[in-house]
Amino acid sequence: MKKNYVLLLLGLTIGKGFAQTATVAPVPVEKEWDVSLYGFIRTDYIWDTRKSSQVREDNLNLFPLDEALDVNGDDINKAAQSNFLSITSRLGVKVKGPNVWGAKTTGVLEGDFFGNFEGSTIGLLRLRHGYVNLDWAKTSLTMGQTWYPQFIPEVFPGVANFNTGIMFNPFGWATQVKVKQMLTKDISFTAVAYKEREFTTQTAATGSQNSASLNSVLPTLHGQFQYKSKSVILGVGGEFKSLQPLTSNGSTTNLLVSNEKVNSTSFFGYGKYSNEKIAIKVYGITGGNLANFVMLGGFTGKTEEGKVETYEPIKTTAFWVDIASNGKSIAPGVFFGYTKNNGSSDDNSTATFANYSRGVSGSRVVDKVWRASGRVDFKQNKFRISPEIEYTVATWGDLVKSNGKADTNKKDLGNFRTMISCSYSF
Repeated sequence: MKKNYVLLLLGLTIGKGFAQTATVAPVPVEKEWDVSLYGFIRTDYIWDTRKSSQVREDNLNLFPLDEALDVNGDDINKAAQSNFLSITSRLGVKVKGPNVWGAKTTGVLEGDFFGNFEGSTIGLLRLRHGYVNLDWAKTSLTMGQTWYPQFIPEVFPGVANFNTGIMFNPFGWATQVKVKQMLTKDISFTAVAYKEREFTTQTAATGSQNSASLNSVLPTLHGQFQYKSKSVILGVGGEFKSLQPLTSNGSTTNLLVSNEKVNSTSFFGYGKYSNEKIAIKVYGITGGNLANFVMLGGFTGKTEEGKVETYEPIKTTAFWVDIASNGKSIAPGVFFGYTKNNGSSDDNSTATFANYSRGVSGSRVVDKVWRASGRVDFKQNKFRISPEIEYTVATWGDLVKSNGKADTNKKDLGNFRTMISCSYSF
């Protein structure tokens, strides 16, 4: 009898063990490869009170154009315009692959339909990002095309307009090698070597697109410190740029080799505070030859008889502030930006001067630009409608070719833009 009890107890124990083993969930196996799509479909409805320096059929407005008077003294550029566009719609692919040398590997390939220049490319696919990232515990390496290092993805204006604070905040992408090192849990240092790509640097008289960057053996060198916590981001950085606009003077009668460089430095700083209710962002930058960031500036050229052209960077200062709600369904926000053309240091009036910079129109040049805007984001799931009003003022003046500054006959000209942006993300 006792033997039967022992066998029964043993059988129940084994059965219970089998039952428990059967209910244990299998350990999920991490995918070696993972590919995901993302992007958005966007349409912008735009109305302006004045013609502006613009990109892609007025989708991206820079600054109001100077006066252009007809025979009756009426301003040709004082004309209202409007447009509907969907070319900023975006498509991207994120890839995660097997570890490489102990590093987690990811890649991004992203494009939109903005085109690469005016005319026939509008509506065609262009490359925005195309890079691979290797991430170790405290060190990461990025190789490929991505944001200029002065563009901070966590700290840029949240405006509805596609300009993303352009003219006041650096913008664009560059092919680069970037190393990021975590110094502490919250502090990192990033070193970048890159070549200007989109948008490109200014072109001297006989040069070709981006030739100033291609002619330079030394890439642009960038360094940046960043502090990042749950609610605060702070950063400072600087870079050195050495470009060679030409390899010869292009003369047919007195051909000369040119090794002249346009050397410049720039410095910037930024900050962000964010909680559940509000986000406050600020950014400032000062330096020479910032035109490749879609900002004012570039460089001046000086030619003395029997010599090749020499160069001086045009200095630019810019800052902006953006304050916005972090509301989940309704989020208003305001933006203010300012930028100033500080000119170059060369004023030798006995030479022949040329000006290779953004903001020049004939004998006139932009002295400064400011912009104020207000918006409201109405959000529901992945759909967003954002009406925005924006006022941009440019001060034009007579150009001093020797230093690229605006001198006399200054005049303020403003453009009032009303727009509605509609976007569905996926």
